Amino acid sequence: MLNRKAAPLIHEVSHLSLPRPELVHLDNGIPVYVLDYPGQEIVKLEAVFRAGRPEEDKRLASRATSRLLRDGTLQKSGAALAEHLDYYGASLNVPTNLDTSSFILFSVKKYAAEVIPTFAEILLQPSFPEDELEIFRRTSIQELLVELEKGETVAYRKVTELIFGEQHPYGYNSMPEDYQAIQRADILDFYQKWYTPQNCLLFASGRIDKPTLDLINRELGQHKASAPPARKTFQHFAAHPNGQKVRVALPGNLQTAIKIGRRLFDRHHPDFNGIVVLNTLLGGYFGSRLMTNIREKKGFTYNIYSTADAYLSDGCLYIATEVSPDKTASAIRAIFSEMKKLREKPVPEEELSMVRNYILGMLLNGLDGPLNSSDMVRNQIVENQSPEKFELLVQKVRSISANELQDLAQRYLQERDFWTVIVE
Repeated sequence: MLNRKAAPLIHEVSHLSLPRPELVHLDNGIPVYVLDYPGQEIVKLEAVFRAGRPEEDKRLASRATSRLLRDGTLQKSGAALAEHLDYYGASLNVPTNLDTSSFILFSVKKYAAEVIPTFAEILLQPSFPEDELEIFRRTSIQELLVELEKGETVAYRKVTELIFGEQHPYGYNSMPEDYQAIQRADILDFYQKWYTPQNCLLFASGRIDKPTLDLINRELGQHKASAPPARKTFQHFAAHPNGQKVRVALPGNLQTAIKIGRRLFDRHHPDFNGIVVLNTLLGGYFGSRLMTNIREKKGFTYNIYSTADAYLSDGCLYIATEVSPDKTASAIRAIFSEMKKLREKPVPEEELSMVRNYILGMLLNGLDGPLNSSDMVRNQIVENQSPEKFELLVQKVRSISANELQDLAQRYLQERDFWTVIVE
């Protein structure tokens, strides 16, 4: 009989391994990474194109192309496409990403033959209607103007601009005039250059049997096109921060938004796995140093966090919070004080154990079920990471020592390397 007065035993996460997808190729060479789960009567099909900001010749071409792709084909209107997918209980998601453009179809297995052809039609025969482009311009500008009234948004835009440089794909900020400047010809040019079989990856998960693979091949494997053009290279022109503070005025802002950030690196850097642990310790979960001290002890804010963002060819680390104006200076001092503590004193083993268990638990959750697993596999493959790299991350989380973390803090948590953006 279950004893509800006794807490359940805590078990260490003992085994974590990334599923190995089966790799097949369509007739036109598109690779398909298959995670087949018999008994799961769902189908998730994701097409990923490396067609993000780094590939743009004109600002916002990537975003406009991915957003408008589902708004009409040569045969159907956007409304007709949406109605068809909705009738069969399917959905199409188009997540935003700086490096890639992704299109995710969710369907029950028995209706895959009804919706996969529509998915292919959207990808292969978009019409990019002029009237939908005008709606995109108007709504995007309105959404942007609303966002620019938020201190958190303004601070994020400014800190990434300072970290990467205002002309860099990861650093430029969209403005209303950029949306006004986008023309249908720009979208067609971007689509024709980058939405090619040679620049596409497919990920299929759920119940992916042979008939489903044959269907995918018939619909997406017959289209042939030339290889995408050579990719651009970008130099880093951002100035070194030297601990600089940048203040931005935002009239009517009731709280001060703070972003403290620095440039880092992509996931291939040898220190990245250690940074995952260090960032979690600093501000990556509810029990972090920043949350415990600045929210729980000092009561300066409701929420504070740090994040290590890794892109395909760069990365950054930043801390974010919002405080009342009279607490701004104190909050900033407290943030840098937490960095200093990590540089000067090893992390206690009990705290490090908690962080290890948290990260391993999050990784375990990411492997739960076909949909989550496919996301993990997708991320590894898109970022040119092998399954062994995932196992190295797990190994680093399990084995990293307090001295290693202190060494990383001494290298990457120096106040002089951070920009401080204050929006007030």
